[in-house]
Amino acid sequence: MKIPARLVPLLSEGLIDQVISQLMSGKEATVYVVRSGDSLRCAKVYKDAKHRSFRQAASYRDGRKVRNSRQARAMEKGTRYGRQMQEEVWQNAEVDALFRLAAAGVRVPEPYICTDGVLLMELVVDESGHVAPRLNDVALGEARALQLHMQLLKQVVRMLCAGVIHGDLSEYNILLAADGPVIIDLPQAVDAAGNNEAAAMLKRDVDNLAAYFGRFAPHLLDTDYGTEIWKLFEAGRLDIDVELTGRIELDTRPVDLDGVLQEIEDIRLEEEARVRRLQELNAG
Repeated sequence: MKIPARLVPLLSEGLIDQVISQLMSGKEATVYVVRSGDSLRCAKVYKDAKHRSFRQAASYRDGRKVRNSRQARAMEKGTRYGRQMQEEVWQNAEVDALFRLAAAGVRVPEPYICTDGVLLMELVVDESGHVAPRLNDVALGEARALQLHMQLLKQVVRMLCAGVIHGDLSEYNILLAADGPVIIDLPQAVDAAGNNEAAAMLKRDVDNLAAYFGRFAPHLLDTDYGTEIWKLFEAGRLDIDVELTGRIELDTRPVDLDGVLQEIEDIRLEEEARVRRLQELNAG
């Protein structure tokens, strides 16, 4: 096969020894199977922004850090340098997330190095040593679906305990390896504490899992694990061994309407008094 231009420097520098085949091409990148010494690995070649089809990049950039204010200004203005920095931040997000999550024990491909828009990482395989299939390509029964769903919920919790939310989790970016599911595709990963839409993204990830596995185990469609997980996280009570129920207890206590109205009235009177004092001061 023709060697992709981005992979030529890795061959020249001895980081990889052979490009074997193209594994897949998606909205963010094209992935190749490569050989490094005696090991098979993945080389993920990121696409330029103009060739990407991911449409919600702005919300995922919220909370991401850049090295200095000059870069931040350039990114805001959309200059050529700013676009270059934006690409660098976008690609580094996946690398940083992979290293961070691997260190936390989350089941993600082991990352090795990222250079010149290419991420070199572990090739995830099944029990036969072949490239692991995506979750959506595997036939499931109810028992297996329930097992995988709970395994993945535990991975989502472990990710959140490490401060990371996938942001685009679905059956299309989960591989079924020999020893269980592996989460992939993390360029849109967000910092749970730094992104204003973190709660919504976490809930969407978890709801996506329920919707998919609910095809095989319909009662999962009535659960709300996402809200439960986020509430525990906000309360500082989330840990990797937490027991989840998928249920949220609603506060059914009657609202003290008179008390609420009185509080509003007190605030109104206080504001009127403040305005009068200012008027008196200005008149004097």
